[in-house]
Amino acid sequence: MSADAPRFGNTELPPAQEEALRRARRLQWIGLAYLVTCVAVVYLVMGSSQAMKVAWIEDLLSLIPPAAFLIATRRAARRPSVDHPYGHHRAVGSAHLAAAVALFAMGVFLVFDSGSGLLAGEHPPLGSVQLFGRTIWSGWLMMAAMVYTGIGPVIIGRLKLPLAEELHDKVLYADADMNKADWMTAGAAIVGILGIGVGLWWADAVAALVIAASIVHDGIREIRGATRDLMDGEARTYDDKQVHPVVDAVLAAASAPAWVGEAGVRIRDQGHVLHTEVFVVPEGEATVEALDRLAHDVRALDWKLDDVVVAPVLTLPPGIRTRPRAEDRAS
Repeated sequence: MSADAPRFGNTELPPAQEEALRRARRLQWIGLAYLVTCVAVVYLVMGSSQAMKVAWIEDLLSLIPPAAFLIATRRAARRPSVDHPYGHHRAVGSAHLAAAVALFAMGVFLVFDSGSGLLAGEHPPLGSVQLFGRTIWSGWLMMAAMVYTGIGPVIIGRLKLPLAEELHDKVLYADADMNKADWMTAGAAIVGILGIGVGLWWADAVAALVIAASIVHDGIREIRGATRDLMDGEARTYDDKQVHPVVDAVLAAASAPAWVGEAGVRIRDQGHVLHTEVFVVPEGEATVEALDRLAHDVRALDWKLDDVVVAPVLTLPPGIRTRPRAEDRAS
């Protein structure tokens, strides 16, 4: 293993993941630079619009996931030590949870803020501004700003999604998913501004509530996923939609040797890699060489299978997977 090769802990990245990591980092830096311009543009034109204010705060919140990803991937590259025998992979889960909590907390605040404005019957005024010697309704500038802030994240988010799958990175996936949905924020803000323009004073506050509710929804979903991983739930796919297919693959590989009577696996998500424990009840003599060969075969199934341990036992421990999910569903 090369000392300077890109890696997550002791896991050296295959060429495809190495390239994906480089592209993801580059995209995140580009995204951060773009988001800073979005924050500045929206701040300059938001005026007293509640929807624009909420959109501006969401743009600020959007800075957290890419920054968390860049920090977490650097931290996760550190090798295990006596102080951190499992490595630093949990940096990804910690960053995921921190970003999710910030998202949820701000969303709740914005729901309260927007809802109170609606109940109070606040009428946000949208005046005119002088631009290049001409008088322009400020609503046009706000809508132009929303178009600018809505198009870029959608494009960048779609570019991040395949990289999130390649790297098994849930922070990157959450960021990409938020980016993809940013057009909803821009669209809601534009509808609110148009509503003010035609005399519907409440349209602005309603648009703000829609955006804020979307932020709360994202926060709850990400908190659920981050908490599950930090509490050592069974390994799931990068989007948390299903149990990771590698679980069944490991179970099949563990059951394959003729000397194995029963087999069970316990696989948890540590960030980019999966901590893997295989328990086997031998029918015959389980030599050290046979156990080591089985560990090697399991590790070869997927680059994410990190720190594979094969343990011979008299009985399988409770609470572990002992048969493929297809059999569980059929029973």
